[in-house]
Amino acid sequence: MSTKILPSAWLALGLVLSPAAAQASASGAWSFDPAVLVADTRTLLRRAPDAAVDGLFQAVHGASRVPGDAEVLCALFEPDADRSLEGLNAAAARLSPASQDRLVLATADVLLAASQSPPRPFDADAARQALKSNLARAAILHDGFAAGLVADGADPASREARCRALGWMLDTLQARPLAERAQVTRLLLDEGLQRMAMPAAGG
Repeated sequence: MSTKILPSAWLALGLVLSPAAAQASASGAWSFDPAVLVADTRTLLRRAPDAAVDGLFQAVHGASRVPGDAEVLCALFEPDADRSLEGLNAAAARLSPASQDRLVLATADVLLAASQSPPRPFDADAARQALKSNLARAAILHDGFAAGLVADGADPASREARCRALGWMLDTLQARPLAERAQVTRLLLDEGLQRMAMPAAGG
């Protein structure tokens, strides 16, 4: 899997919403039960209302602002990271209890809402344009954003730059309307963070 462009917590949530629902066991350990879901990520996200999908974004954005949790999320999507089920499960277990709780609650909300809603129209082209606009806004607001987003080195400075760009992108998206946040969240969980690329000039 190519990870030249830093993926973020979006793919972690993709795992949570794939046929592997997040559960907190009685001992407090994070686990995924593949038997809980039969629907795929795309179906769930297109059935869930915007407010429920935005809850997933808010959970990730909150974790990204906690220093220790941000490091876990960023490290998970480094080029050499283990993104197998076991690797994602282990990374989630290293999040703080508060971040774990937010993810579990947000995921449960999506599952419940999706089970009670029909599929909703999704304009992928509009979502791609919204993502491009948010990346452009982040580049205007933050010096070094574009360079950090495409940094592909394995050295600490490159890793830090990618992680910082991730946080800036999430902060920028947080300031947008709820419907737009949900739209971009669906796109990234559906198509992956390969979509996190700076728009070409004039594009």
